[in-house]
Amino acid sequence: MHSRQIRNSLILLLTAVIWGTAFVAQSVGMDYVGPFTFTCVRSLIGGVVLIPCIALLNRLGGQPQVRAEKGKDKENKKLVLGGVCCGLALCTASCFQQFGILYTSVGKAGFITAFYIIIVPILGLFFGKKCGPLVWIGVVLALGGLYFLCMTESLYLGRGDALVFICACLFSVHILVIDYFTRYVDGVKMSCIQFFVCGILSGAAMLVFEKPELGQLLEAWKPILYAGVLSSGAGYTLQIVGQKDMNPTVASLILSLESVVSVLAGLLLLNQRLTSRELAGCVLMFTAIILAQLPQKKNTGGISPG
Repeated sequence: MHSRQIRNSLILLLTAVIWGTAFVAQSVGMDYVGPFTFTCVRSLIGGVVLIPCIALLNRLGGQPQVRAEKGKDKENKKLVLGGVCCGLALCTASCFQQFGILYTSVGKAGFITAFYIIIVPILGLFFGKKCGPLVWIGVVLALGGLYFLCMTESLYLGRGDALVFICACLFSVHILVIDYFTRYVDGVKMSCIQFFVCGILSGAAMLVFEKPELGQLLEAWKPILYAGVLSSGAGYTLQIVGQKDMNPTVASLILSLESVVSVLAGLLLLNQRLTSRELAGCVLMFTAIILAQLPQKKNTGGISPG
C-alpha cells in the first residue's frame, strides 16, 4: 500500500505539472487564435480524448450495473443534466480565464485562478457546510496575497487580473456543481459531456465574435493540443487515477502545486518575471491555499482550471 501511495503521489505531481504549464500553452495560443476559438478547440479535443479513457477505466475498474431499466434511464438523464450544467459553468470560467491571460502574466493567472480553493468553502456556507478557523485565516491571507498580486501602488486593478478573478469565482461554482452531480453519476463520463458542451457553446461565440482561420489553427496546433490532450483529457484522467486510495487532503495539497508550477513555467518558458511585491503575494496565496485545504475531510473533486 505504501508503494501505491508513492506512485499515486507521483501521478498527482505530474498532473500538477501538466496543469501548471498549461497556462503557458494558453498564453502562447493567444498569439494565433482568439480566446473563444482556443477554448472551443481545446474543449472538443478534451472530450474526444476522454472517450477512450472512459473505455479503459471501465475495463480496469469496472462500473456498477444498474439493475432496473427505469433506474438506468434516470441515471442517464442525470448524467446529461450534470454534463450540461458543468459544461456551461466551465465554458464561462474558461473564457474569462482566456481573456484574462491576454492581459496578465502566466504566474499571476495561475495564483489568482487558485483563489477558487478559498472561495469554494465560503460558498459552501450557503449549502450548510461550515468553515473551520484555518479557512478564515486562509481567506485573510489570500485577500492580502491578491492585493500584492493585483493592486498597483496607485490602487489600480489590472484588466487581466480582474477577468481572472471572475474566472476563479466561476470555477468555484463549477466545482460545487461537480460536487453535487458526482454523487449520482460517473465523474469521467460527466466530464466528457461537459467538454463537448463547453466546446459547442464557446464555438457559437467564436462564430459570432471571432473569425477563425484554418491557417491560424494550424499555427497554434502545439499549444491547443497540449491544452486539449494533456491538460483537459489526460490531466483529468490522471487526477482520477492518482486520487484513488489517497488521503483527499494530501491529494489536494499536491495538486495545488500547479499554481507554483505556473510561475516557474512562465519564468522558464516565457521569461515572465514577477516583482518582489508579486512574489510576496504568491507566498501569501499559497499559504492560504494550504490552510484552506487542511480542514477538509471530503474532497470536492472536479477538474482543475488549468
